[in-house]
Amino acid sequence: MTQKTALHKYFRDFAAILFGNTVYALGIVAFLLPNGIITGGTTGLALCTRHYFGLPISAFALFFNAAMFVLGVLVLGKAFALTTLVSSFYYPFILDILQRFPALSTITSDKMLATVCAGLLIGFGIGIVIRAGASTGGMDIPPLVLNRRLGIPVSVSLYVFDFIILILQMTFSDVEESIYGILLVLIYTFVLDKVLTLGMAQTQVKIVSKNYEEINNAINTQLDRGSTLIQAETGYLRRDRPMVLTVISNRELIRLNKIVMEIDPSAFMVISKVNEVKGKGFTLPKVPRSTPKTAKSNTP
Repeated sequence: MTQKTALHKYFRDFAAILFGNTVYALGIVAFLLPNGIITGGTTGLALCTRHYFGLPISAFALFFNAAMFVLGVLVLGKAFALTTLVSSFYYPFILDILQRFPALSTITSDKMLATVCAGLLIGFGIGIVIRAGASTGGMDIPPLVLNRRLGIPVSVSLYVFDFIILILQMTFSDVEESIYGILLVLIYTFVLDKVLTLGMAQTQVKIVSKNYEEINNAINTQLDRGSTLIQAETGYLRRDRPMVLTVISNRELIRLNKIVMEIDPSAFMVISKVNEVKGKGFTLPKVPRSTPKTAKSNTP
């Protein structure tokens, strides 16, 4: 990676972290706080301290994020600190700024709509930050520490902490608000998962056909995709017949199906989704196609 490319990636990731935290804070200020919806994470703890001690949410978020940042540095090391520093201090700052715009708190008074919108924005914002290789800090750090020290899975710790925080808020919230809070956590968890896998999912196709050579060549030349021939044996007639394996984008599936059916209408195809693909043609540049040998090197 050249210095120019590395610098460009650094600024791109930095901008993504700022943008993701801004979207996250916007979901809190515009939809969650005005409608009294409970939630997990650092914001959920901040809602508890505001109710019981009257401490402003942005002030608690700054103090708690700073404390968790120090804990992360001591336990997880300096590399972790560099990826979390921006979020730990920018999120409370932008949260305080957005709270100074009263118009944001009057967008909607419909709690269901507010729950859905807040879940979408929070999940999207956190997902952008994580995709940039950073963390939102705060309650993201204790599960990482427990995983490092005790081997407890991060996902388990996150759910336990969120559940405890929701329970604390239920002590001063009615049943309806508690249900909205649970729904909010489910929505932003779902959106977060989708954002993390956005653009990475591809389609894997396995093809068994007597015309495998022609199909393999069509994939290489017409679709400009790599392929792999896997030695296989048919189950009924016990014939040795190579199976063609290829990975394509979702948009290329219809074209591949048409190509295969034109070559062999009786071909057996197995189509499945894969979460992520790495290698030439996907995360690495394609090798220029000059000879059949070069083409075969571009395999999934």
